[in-house]
Amino acid sequence: MSFQAYLDNIETKTGITPRGFIELATAKGFGLGTKATPIVEWLAADYGLGRGHAMALVHVITKGPQISAKHVGAGGAHGDESDTLWLDGKDTRPTA
Repeated sequence: MSFQAYLDNIETKTGITPRGFIELATAKGFGLGTKATPIVEWLAADYGLGRGHAMALVHVITKGPQISAKHVGAGGAHGDESDTLWLDGKDTRPTA
């Protein structure tokens, strides 16, 4: 599953966009430099997210929308279209 697909699935499950999770995390005191464990525990307890999905959010909460270009354009199940993740909701993502 691509990184963006993880974020889209989280939004489908919770109704909260990745940007919304960043805002919620900021209100809880999570952000740049926060270790993964407390964020993963919060996401599991409050939203029922598993580790893989939680780790996708950990990345955007602690590092922002940029991802490694390693899988960009590679196709396949893990290929992302861009090295910048769309955080404002899957239904508002511009199409190429």
